[in-house]
Amino acid sequence: MALGPAAQGDGFAGISGDLVDGRFSEKESRPIANQNIKMLRVRLGEPFMARQGSMVAYQGNVDFEYEGSGAAKFLKKALTGEGLPLMRCTGQGDVFLADRAFEVHLLQITDSGLSISGKNVLAFSQSLDWNIERVRGASMAAGGLFNTTFRGSGWVALTTDGPPVVLNAAEAPTFADTNAIVAWSASLQTQLKTSFKAGALIGRGSGEAVQVSFHGNGFVIVQPSEGVPIPSQP
Repeated sequence: MALGPAAQGDGFAGISGDLVDGRFSEKESRPIANQNIKMLRVRLGEPFMARQGSMVAYQGNVDFEYEGSGAAKFLKKALTGEGLPLMRCTGQGDVFLADRAFEVHLLQITDSGLSISGKNVLAFSQSLDWNIERVRGASMAAGGLFNTTFRGSGWVALTTDGPPVVLNAAEAPTFADTNAIVAWSASLQTQLKTSFKAGALIGRGSGEAVQVSFHGNGFVIVQPSEGVPIPSQP
């Protein structure tokens, strides 16, 4: 329960400072909202799904259970590497979620679809259908890419490593580094684009020689990070 600066109660007697003056108290304006830029707060009513290990605190009577994804999705995880380890959150209370101090962004999906990199999924409502799908235009021979696609109506929280940019693919053909892409509208047409000739000039490594191109009406979310660099082999 959130406490204002004038209603901290005896538990705060004799202690003052910015940490207890109310500005960091629990936000209760909506059932599901950002507590701050790096933390999500979910007030449990309906059960929801969250990334395993993302719970940093909770208040109330809350249970966390490993969520199996079914044989088909489990096999896809094993074959594609698009892992999405999940837990089901049930009960009554408030759950606080975060992942490696990444920035958290909350989106509402209404009769639509969103393709998200599995490593960027923080939590989502159980009303959404999800599946691991191959990125259209990315063949296995070309280093096949797989994402987790959500469809239907509900909410989803994703993370970005830093402040992202949201590009409108309808304005012009749009291209993004495969490691920096976070999510895109599921309605967009995708294709892998290879630029080996420019590989030595673009960015800091060879990864930028392959990008995903996007065409159609929709948006692409790109983070200012390409993930943890992989050490070069001797």
